[in-house]
Amino acid sequence: MSFDPLRPRGRPAHTPGTTILAYTPDGRRIITGGSNSAIRIYTVGEDGEPKTIDEGVDAHFGIGATNRSFIMGAEDGTVWKYDIMSGKMQNLLVRCALPVRDIAVTRDGEWVAVASDELTVKIVKVDDMTQVKYLREQSKGTKHVTFDPSGRYATVSGTDGILYIYSMHEEEPELVRKLDGVIRRLEPDAEATSRAVWHPDGTAFASAEATRDISIYSTSEWKKEKTFAGGHSGDITALSWAPNGSLLASAAADGYIVLWEAKTQKILQRYDFGHVMNLSWHPTKNSLSFTTSDGELFIYDNFVPKDHQSLLQKPLQAAPILPGFLGEISNNVGRTTLAERSKEAIQRAARRGSPDSLDDILGEDDQMIDFVEDDDGAGYADEELNLYGKRPNDHLDDLGGSSNKRLYSGLEKPKAHPPLQPGSTPWAGSRRYLCLNLTGAVWTVDQETHHTVTVEFYDREAHRDFHFTDPYMYDKACLNDNGTLFANNPSDGSRATIFYRPHETWTTRADWRTELPEGEQIRALALSDSYIVAVTSKDYVRVYTLFGTPFKVYRQKSQAVTCSAWRDYIMSIGNGPIGIDGHTTLRYTVENVKRDEICQNEDTVALPEGASLQSVFFSDNGDPCIYDSTGVLLVLQHWRTPGQARWVPLLDTKQMARLAGGRKEETYWPVAVAQDKFHCIILKGGDKNPYFPRPLLSEFDFQVPVSSALPKDSSESEDTAAESTRFEESFVRGNVLLSLFRDLLSSTNATASQRSDLARRELDLDKNLLQMLAIECREGEERGMKALELVALMTDRNGKMLEAAAKIAQRYGRGVLEDKIRDLAERRVMGMGDDDELA
Repeated sequence: MSFDPLRPRGRPAHTPGTTILAYTPDGRRIITGGSNSAIRIYTVGEDGEPKTIDEGVDAHFGIGATNRSFIMGAEDGTVWKYDIMSGKMQNLLVRCALPVRDIAVTRDGEWVAVASDELTVKIVKVDDMTQVKYLREQSKGTKHVTFDPSGRYATVSGTDGILYIYSMHEEEPELVRKLDGVIRRLEPDAEATSRAVWHPDGTAFASAEATRDISIYSTSEWKKEKTFAGGHSGDITALSWAPNGSLLASAAADGYIVLWEAKTQKILQRYDFGHVMNLSWHPTKNSLSFTTSDGELFIYDNFVPKDHQSLLQKPLQAAPILPGFLGEISNNVGRTTLAERSKEAIQRAARRGSPDSLDDILGEDDQMIDFVEDDDGAGYADEELNLYGKRPNDHLDDLGGSSNKRLYSGLEKPKAHPPLQPGSTPWAGSRRYLCLNLTGAVWTVDQETHHTVTVEFYDREAHRDFHFTDPYMYDKACLNDNGTLFANNPSDGSRATIFYRPHETWTTRADWRTELPEGEQIRALALSDSYIVAVTSKDYVRVYTLFGTPFKVYRQKSQAVTCSAWRDYIMSIGNGPIGIDGHTTLRYTVENVKRDEICQNEDTVALPEGASLQSVFFSDNGDPCIYDSTGVLLVLQHWRTPGQARWVPLLDTKQMARLAGGRKEETYWPVAVAQDKFHCIILKGGDKNPYFPRPLLSEFDFQVPVSSALPKDSSESEDTAAESTRFEESFVRGNVLLSLFRDLLSSTNATASQRSDLARRELDLDKNLLQMLAIECREGEERGMKALELVALMTDRNGKMLEAAAKIAQRYGRGVLEDKIRDLAERRVMGMGDDDELA
């Protein structure tokens, strides 16, 4: 065992516990964090005191850096961006409901991946936190996340012992492979590492095995290629490749840092340093920095001994995954490594199984692809080869043919809308909401062998909270004042189950459970005061009474996505024909189950291009509503009359005054529409779903998006334009709500209070028109035509409002307008129309 005589001294940086570090890409600074709130910025080559930042956030577990800024993730779930020169907090990039465990920044510094105890890994654009991508396939929380050098892949190390590999080529990341047995199953706070550490050439990564060896896996076939064996007797805690990929450094709980030669997998040197948690090579120098659980930072200059420094001085070396001379010709590696390695996998796949397969002749160690060299510098080694290893003829001139050389060889798979359970959220670590509405919340906790379900109510005087052990592992729920509905889709092949539990009953037991036919899964549930509805994977709409009697079964005409219910009405939504953007259009059907009447049949859900449905529900008055990913709330007007329905916006949340001027960065999670208000949960810091513990509900008044408050002519002031716009929006909104209320009364037996409420709404609308009339009269005689038009819009039945309108015209000295208003009033008394008068 050998030791370096120039052993560096430790620099106290943090309190004992977890420590992290990162170099800036230019190698000028080292940033460290730890279990306390302090952040240290060290200047490379200087022995002075580091710059210290203490912003009050404790327990930093993730770090990433660019030349201008650095990013820290903490135990409280926040991820902050800091300016590297001033050390000031710049902005909150994202907030997680559970502790952040790791951070990775792409080489270009544009994206940061955040791994946490939640199931989903978030990838946020550094300069625009509203742009977020999600890695959703994990079944447990995440311990590590890394990007390959080119940004093609993201690797996620799950605490379940599975390595998830995502392709980042598309706008939405796609899971490429799940590798089991490559990494260990570790607790999130374990000191041992399961990180996939990418080789600088991007064709392979290293990972620590349970055997305490280090394995190399290639991207060509995602299989083990080489092993660094016998280096450690304790759990490996950190790995780091030298900048040119010729060396590998590893640290372990046995108290040693080991220096390996990548090509031969031989140990070059051992260094006696205990409790090492993280390693990082300087980007250009012979220097290795590392932090320990004692809270110390070590900067080890001249880390590689003189006998082996020539390895560090070579240009980029190929990963030790394929035998042959290509990896030895270092001058050729920079051009050929990334392209040629991936091409070999394509060519092997094309040859495999063919009658003249070259694999049988050449064997694994003598592939023809290895002799492709750009000897004359012509550049053909950099070009893309086709499936058979030949150069394409794209360099030839197009002799009179079409300029579009590539023919579309197949139909692109349509992008269908995924199933949606209104009111539910994805897993956040080990818990998720199954239902959130104005009645209360249903949430579940994953206990691995079973779930535990809690039902909480806002009105605890009317209902009592309850809690139970859930062996069925329910994944959907609905809640109202009558009962709680559950459903599950087992992954073990057993049948899907529906379970209903009423809140009150006059019998000894009223709970009931039913199973769906084998192979049929539940895509969405709905619960009303009268019926239970389930849409399934076989596109069936199944309707039950509240106590389990099957009432109706039919197959909808489109692929089932979601459903909602109110009293005797149900609305089902499914994927319809493909739109021009490649996404399926959504089709909805509204039906009165009790009367067996279809109100709207397979009509289109009005969504803008690229938008998706976030929730669907009925308002407290029974009007269907949707909320889309663009932040717009819409209601279905005239839906009780076949062929007359249309989607009307009630609120565009992105145009609310609270967001004007970029003062706030927040989004809204829809809950309900009740009492002519939008009830929602405010999400801040890039959150997409409600967090735990249960957040408070907020409510906003409707605000129909009309025109902006700009002066309509040169004589009008900005204040007048704003006032006019406010009344115009109020008029449009009042008309919509009045029509919805009229439709409700026309389809039910209206009570005396409802009829008086209708008269009050009509009066309020006319008062709004009077206020608009006053503005027009005040602005001048030239606006008399519009003023008379406003009067004609009134629904006045007894002439009082028209008389008030005439008095307003008289007050502002608009004599001609006053005469025309009085003529209009007389014509209405006589039962004549308004058209001739307006002309």
